[in-house]
Amino acid sequence: MSEAASPGRVQARRHSINLHVLGPILALVLLVALGAWLNPNFLSYGNVTNVLARSAFIGIIAVGMTFVITAGGIDLSVGAMAAFVAGTMILAMNALVPVMGVGVPLVLAGMAVALLTGFAAGVVNGALIAKVRIEAFIVTLGSMGIYRSLVTWLADGGTLSLDSAARTLYRPVYYDGLFGVAWPIIVFALVAIIGEVLMRRTAFGRHCAALGASEQVARYSAVNVDRVRMATFVLLGVLVGIATIMYVPRLGSASGSTGVLWELEAIAAVIIGGTVLKGGFGRVWGTVVGVLILSLIGNILNLASIVSPYLNGAIQGVIVILAVVLQRDSKATSRR
Repeated sequence: MSEAASPGRVQARRHSINLHVLGPILALVLLVALGAWLNPNFLSYGNVTNVLARSAFIGIIAVGMTFVITAGGIDLSVGAMAAFVAGTMILAMNALVPVMGVGVPLVLAGMAVALLTGFAAGVVNGALIAKVRIEAFIVTLGSMGIYRSLVTWLADGGTLSLDSAARTLYRPVYYDGLFGVAWPIIVFALVAIIGEVLMRRTAFGRHCAALGASEQVARYSAVNVDRVRMATFVLLGVLVGIATIMYVPRLGSASGSTGVLWELEAIAAVIIGGTVLKGGFGRVWGTVVGVLILSLIGNILNLASIVSPYLNGAIQGVIVILAVVLQRDSKATSRR
């Protein structure tokens, strides 16, 4: 009897609404409606641009985090890594000013330093996890402390500030844009599109999902597990470098408090977007929706004054827990 009922059950599932897919989109639409209802300036061009530009840093990092989590890993060091990359970039640019002068080559050199530092940090994390076989949680927890301490040491407990002339030249990278769209938003959109294609249309994306679902099965399927796992952390490190390139011209400085809780926001965005926390399934477009949801929550709290903005982190934590609970319920339902 159960066999006879199976086709009908499968047919019903095909026609039922998949809340796991539509949930983040519905939540985003409801947040936009709530924000517009609470404050008439919520949908203004200035506010929307500001929210998108600020969310671009976390968004770029969260795209990389999607690949790491899909492959069954986690990275707690991205916030501290961003602070260290920013500090290294600022120190390098300040040191190169007497040599290169203040011009476009100086900015390009600073960008190259940021990318190389992010790449090296990703290689270190990836090698320790994939080659030395230390748990990702332990490695990235340790590197988080190392990066945070290093940037604090480099700044002598204070703040590293970019040369004023170089900062003036570099500011348009954050404050200008193309056709009225700020550069961080454009870069975030490009990273998200490339990430979605990489996840859905390439062998690398399929290998990440296979690795996250079952490492043993992935090995039997001729997937180079160590190389894929390391590549996810290297990709994340490079994206942290890109996010830092967009972040530094905003303030022109870095300190030990730069990037605090970025790891929480990136992981939260990935989970809210529908990527399975234990690996095996990832969705880059969902991560983008998750980033926007978190940014809009913070923006609504600031504009509406319903709840203190200081509780933003607590609200994000509650949302992450609810998203994981919903994932468990969804998995349990699919097994029935």
